[in-house]
Amino acid sequence: MRRLEHLSKPIKIGAMQVKNRIVMAPMSTNLASPEGEVSKAQIAFHTARGQGGVGLIIVEDTTISESAKYIWHTLGLFDDRVIPSWEELTTAVHAYGAKIAPQLMHPSFNARSSLSGAQPVAASPIASRVYKEIPRELTIEDIAKIVEQFGEAARRAKQAGCDAVQLHCAHNHHLLGGFLSPLHNKRTDAYGASVEGRLRITLETIQNIRSKAGLDFPILVRISGSEFEPGGLSIEQTQYVAKLLEEAGVDAIHVSGGTTEKIWLVASLWGGPQAYNSALAEAIKQVVNIPVISVGGINSPWLAESILATGKADMVAMARALIADPEFPNKALAGNWEDIRPCLHDLSCLVDIFADKKISCLVNPAVGTEEEVELAPSPTSKRILVVGGGPGGMEAAQVAASRGHQVTLMEKASKLGGQYLMAAFPPTKQEITLGVKYLANQLEKTGVKIELNRDVTPEMVKEFKPDAVIIATGGIPCIPSDLPGTNRENVVTAWEVLSGQVLVSGEVLVIGGGQIGCETADFIAHPVNDMTPGQNRVTIIEMLDNVCLDELGPQRSLLIQRLLEKGVIIVTGAECMEVLEDGVKYRKDGEEGILRGFNSVVLAMGTIPNDQLSEKLEGHSFSVHVIGDAKEPRKSKDAIAEGWEIGHSI
Repeated sequence: MRRLEHLSKPIKIGAMQVKNRIVMAPMSTNLASPEGEVSKAQIAFHTARGQGGVGLIIVEDTTISESAKYIWHTLGLFDDRVIPSWEELTTAVHAYGAKIAPQLMHPSFNARSSLSGAQPVAASPIASRVYKEIPRELTIEDIAKIVEQFGEAARRAKQAGCDAVQLHCAHNHHLLGGFLSPLHNKRTDAYGASVEGRLRITLETIQNIRSKAGLDFPILVRISGSEFEPGGLSIEQTQYVAKLLEEAGVDAIHVSGGTTEKIWLVASLWGGPQAYNSALAEAIKQVVNIPVISVGGINSPWLAESILATGKADMVAMARALIADPEFPNKALAGNWEDIRPCLHDLSCLVDIFADKKISCLVNPAVGTEEEVELAPSPTSKRILVVGGGPGGMEAAQVAASRGHQVTLMEKASKLGGQYLMAAFPPTKQEITLGVKYLANQLEKTGVKIELNRDVTPEMVKEFKPDAVIIATGGIPCIPSDLPGTNRENVVTAWEVLSGQVLVSGEVLVIGGGQIGCETADFIAHPVNDMTPGQNRVTIIEMLDNVCLDELGPQRSLLIQRLLEKGVIIVTGAECMEVLEDGVKYRKDGEEGILRGFNSVVLAMGTIPNDQLSEKLEGHSFSVHVIGDAKEPRKSKDAIAEGWEIGHSI
């Protein structure tokens, strides 16, 4: 399905003509200025997506009140002084034929007093599960003021050249969505109880926007088709809400789902379902005659086209797919699907925002720095040797080659991918193979010479006569020399298990409860209701007080949930003293104990650098650069970022 006839069609939203059916969904970046203005970095970020061919850009959560901030650098439309920065943004995006609309919101109970100096407010005094502050219940007078603030923000958006606005009424974590949700609105006055009461503030906001921005200024509304929670919004309620919104003059409905209490229902994770809100969008489309936009888990051209072709929605919205590759629309519509840098759904982009960091991406190190980045040709073509074909080495090689260097990549194994090959084996991690395939294709297209089964020695490097050497040999499993018993026949490493070198069965003990240890246990363990003879049962022993602390995002919650569902036993706060023939001796709370009865012991005790070259290459005329785990064991995002940086700088 290379012809994307539905995706490429123009569409009208009210008075606004959009050139295709691809919407950039709003995504927080933490790139706004401290004063809430659009920064140069933010302009560059959105311009790159406009240049990449997207039809409509919905700009990230934009607060209507200067006293309501919920992330480190919250974007705003709360004062006329921010209008010039928005004018710069709209002008830049319009140059590429894209339309643009801010997503207007009030963060409600997710506003932080530490940022705004004011107590959060909400429909009812129910605390945020993220920031743990009890909000003040809004009075009728407060509500009238907020409705006015929404109208004024829309006026400023129109004055700045925006083509429309979107109201955030989804996920119950902002004010309008909180009022609409029965989970957060416990009021008994005119703004609560019934569906009509809970929707009232939104309808008044729409009316206020019309009075200030005009009848021809499109209004989009983002709603949760279902909150997937007991007592929460159901699709039947949302269908009724959608009809009321259409009657109120809304020009399009953007259908999401879930709540932020379960973020994996809002943002697509490793192994999560694709297009998971498309059925909700289809249900809304059945009851309204205005365009319906579907969002959630749409990360490939064929899937986007299929949603439109089967009538589930009129437009498709993407967030993380456009973080990974701003050129997704252009590449998709041109049929160059293999050149689309795939989103691997590790959600570092989201986790960094919650940690008050700027936006980042596992596969796209340039995100957030678009204004600074230019892939300029090198003034001189150099002879570069990359040692190691993992993600960092492949990234370095393809970037350097695209700048005109003569690049050779040598890999010890029989295939490219490095630790990515192993990382794809645990349940839900299949998409990592897309990252390997993409990088391998780019190596071929940029003319990188690839030599597999090459165990590079210092003599080989000298014989190669490079101008620069990039050492990306990754890491190896840590096997502590001070832990007796690790040389027993039944002791293996997590790497050997995940890469298919060894098979473990029966009762299995995993030493190390970090991400690799937990994912290995997930890979080994059988469901507790599996009555097949010989099913695997797994125990994890970890010296820290909790497991998987090196993966603090939403992925961790689902991983631990799967471990518990599979009956994995988790022992924490226990330091291993010796590996026994059928178990381990440990110390916990000052007392010694023994775990016995295991057929196999799997070591998942971390990674150490695998750099046996750099010191032996010192003193030569060529430069030597060590990246990724070969330098210091960290995340694959760090390896790719360092590969990208060195590929740009040589």
